[in-house]
Amino acid sequence: MLADSQRADRFLALTGLTPDALREGLGSAAVLGAVIDFLANNEADLVSAAEALDIAPARIMAAGENLR
Repeated sequence: MLADSQRADRFLALTGLTPDALREGLGSAAVLGAVIDFLANNEADLVSAAEALDIAPARIMAAGENLR
């Protein structure tokens, strides 16, 4: 997701996270949930992330459900 600077900027703007807070919170359910919610709200972002991870988009969505 962060490989695309426009997507990364949009994510940070929408979530209010800073790059440092994002790095520090990568292990937290709240930050991971914010990432998955961001991806879920834009199909192109979701598909792009899934392709980069070489997984199905449904697996990302399922991970989000597991965080709740």
